[in-house]
Amino acid sequence: MADDTDSPLPLKPKANEKPKSKISASRKLSLKILLLQRAIEEIEQEKVAREEEKVRYLGEKLPPLQVSGLPLEELQKLCKQLHAKIDVVDEERYDCEAKVYKNNRDIHELKLKVQDLGGKFKKPALRKVRVSADEMMRALLGSKHKGSMDLRANLKSVKKEDIKQEKVLTTEVGDWRKNVEAMSGMEGRKKMFDAAGGGQ
Repeated sequence: MADDTDSPLPLKPKANEKPKSKISASRKLSLKILLLQRAIEEIEQEKVAREEEKVRYLGEKLPPLQVSGLPLEELQKLCKQLHAKIDVVDEERYDCEAKVYKNNRDIHELKLKVQDLGGKFKKPALRKVRVSADEMMRALLGSKHKGSMDLRANLKSVKKEDIKQEKVLTTEVGDWRKNVEAMSGMEGRKKMFDAAGGGQ
């Protein structure tokens, strides 16, 4: 009795490896050539069928005219019939052109939608650019921008002496209630007069 466990197991192809083709390269090439020849033959047959269809259609819509030997009234009647047929054909041609134009526009819109859905737009990495206020205003306003936007020039300049004087004044003022009481009455007015240098 043979044991089933001794028989070799079939190897499974790995996920990364492509299975080898069973058709040789020369066979593939000959098949491609045959397919191309068959396609060329079918294209030629389609061209012949279109020409035959065209001749048949023109034969139906435009029968051969027999103008010789017709009286004037019959010729005028024939001309009117031909004009009526021309009008009908022009209407059909216009309708067909309108349909083709509409279909082409729809195809174009659908292609744009497919491109929008399929393509992902990558946002480009932006770099930091140092732009002064003058350059920014010039870019926004163009030739209308005349003045300088130097913000530091418009700031109030402060001298160190002014800062020292403010500190002295704040230390002298102290509690405002005491100053009000001290300056009230005749004595307060005299102190103010002397401080201003009016007594000299």
